[in-house]
Amino acid sequence: MYGSTAAYSSMALELNASDSRGIDVVRNEIKEFAGTRQLFNKGIKLIILDEADAMTSDAQFALRRVIEKHTKNARFCLICNYVSKIIPALQSRCTRFRFAPLQVDQIRSRLIEVADSEKVNYTEDGIQSILSLSGGGKFFIVSFPFCCA
Repeated sequence: MYGSTAAYSSMALELNASDSRGIDVVRNEIKEFAGTRQLFNKGIKLIILDEADAMTSDAQFALRRVIEKHTKNARFCLICNYVSKIIPALQSRCTRFRFAPLQVDQIRSRLIEVADSEKVNYTEDGIQSILSLSGGGKFFIVSFPFCCA
């Protein structure tokens, strides 16, 4: 979407909302990122909030205001496990995508590929433990391709 790693790092903000879940993060980091323009990069900024269902209600209401204000230059993607924990004001402004859990063989091959590329020693028991704990990675993605006030 942005062509290079440097362009991506200046045009995309990724936050784990379970770590950065308060209203101060929305008011400071997200609002500032969405509201600033880049001199050498043109296009839409992307703000990705993983585990958005862990955000406080106050933070979600503040996020709704930021989304409404910055729809011309930013898009928001909220990734969550429980869409019911996203306030209705945000849900009504989004397009929902639900993904079924991945099959074990899909996860296994990628897990081994990553472990090998990272030169991590592993055993079959270790791989099995990870596979059983992951539960297929069932999640919802709530994104904001278009937002209207």
